[in-house]
Amino acid sequence: MLVSKQQGFSLMEILVAFAIMALALGVLLRIFSGGINTAIVADDYSSAVQIAESLMARAGVETPLQASQFSGTEFDRYEWLVVIRPADFQLQPSGNQNELPLLYRIDVRVSWSEEAAEPRVFQLKTLRLGRVEAASSR
Repeated sequence: MLVSKQQGFSLMEILVAFAIMALALGVLLRIFSGGINTAIVADDYSSAVQIAESLMARAGVETPLQASQFSGTEFDRYEWLVVIRPADFQLQPSGNQNELPLLYRIDVRVSWSEEAAEPRVFQLKTLRLGRVEAASSR
């Protein structure tokens, strides 16, 4: 029976194995860091959506529906702007209607920025019926 004189791996085999392992680890780290960055951005958008929905719900309840503009900051990071204005089109009287509700457009914009990154923006827009106005005053 022949006995092999080789008792281990050669230096070249070890270097090739380390090079392959380093490349594989580099790819895995890039994949995981990309996933973490995506999760952070998704969390930021989730917070912006919650802020915008909250501001949208307040319009007409805490603040009157009339042409106005409000702005502020949440959590020292998210800047918001609410613009309330009459809609570009209004309801037309038909038949014997004496009073018509006014239609308002509400725009909510929430923006934030990361270090050395472009600012991100989330916007919501809706139409809402406001106070009743006499049809003859139009």
